[in-house]
Amino acid sequence: MTQPFLQGQRAGLLLFISDNAPSFGFKAKLASLRSRRMVGGTLAPHVPWQAMVYIADSVLDGGYAGGALISDRWVLTAGRNLFVRKSRPDTQGQDPVIPKVYLGITERAEADVSREVAVAKVVLHPAFQNQSEWDNDLALIQLKEPVVMSDKVTPIPLPESGQDVADTAGLSGTISGWGWGILLTPATSLKYLVLPLANHSDCKAEYERIELENVCFGDAGGALAVTDAETGDIYAAGILSYDKSCRSSKYGVYMKISSYLPWIHSVIKGHAEKSPVLT
Repeated sequence: MTQPFLQGQRAGLLLFISDNAPSFGFKAKLASLRSRRMVGGTLAPHVPWQAMVYIADSVLDGGYAGGALISDRWVLTAGRNLFVRKSRPDTQGQDPVIPKVYLGITERAEADVSREVAVAKVVLHPAFQNQSEWDNDLALIQLKEPVVMSDKVTPIPLPESGQDVADTAGLSGTISGWGWGILLTPATSLKYLVLPLANHSDCKAEYERIELENVCFGDAGGALAVTDAETGDIYAAGILSYDKSCRSSKYGVYMKISSYLPWIHSVIKGHAEKSPVLT
């Protein structure tokens, strides 16, 4: 299956933090990306697995962000998207919010009752933000009913066992979202960026010498879609978690999905233990 949004301009550098770490990041190059990640991106015709995870219109009240449909009843997103305040200190000891979820939309105005899918429960990773802002920043959202598949609503496959993104320059991935503007104004249209892969050491070094400040809004939770070089299959390699300050000189952090497959499959099969669940 070839999706039109998977072809487009390269807008930054995607970098692994560590070969074996469960997270990785990218560093944007374009000056136009300094305000928010999707500023300067390309309008997405449609991204069939893209979900909008909605708490409120205002970012001060929780805002809305991204998610990825991974089956007919499950959406994978960043755990921070289920909290009004996103930083680690603000989420500790707090219950996640049950969000609204919208599928099959590219325009913010399309987020209405006709596109809303009812949520049954949310499940945070049991070690969510355990020691840092990007620790295990994942959550699963179960839908009450299976969604009807179409050309605009289709799950993105997860990595197969042994299928992973190599830390090799020249490869690329694609991220989409409704990033907030420079004055915290919401985007009206879904956008995407194509991000080339590079060596992980630069990203790791950057995070070792900077202090955490804040997070981005709107794009977190979106899937980093990559194409398997051997089979040509598209799959989700990461979930966007955190951007230090949404500036071109800083890195975004993605949860590396292959590291979390046992937990994801356990939750979907109903065998997860000690995971905060809210219904």
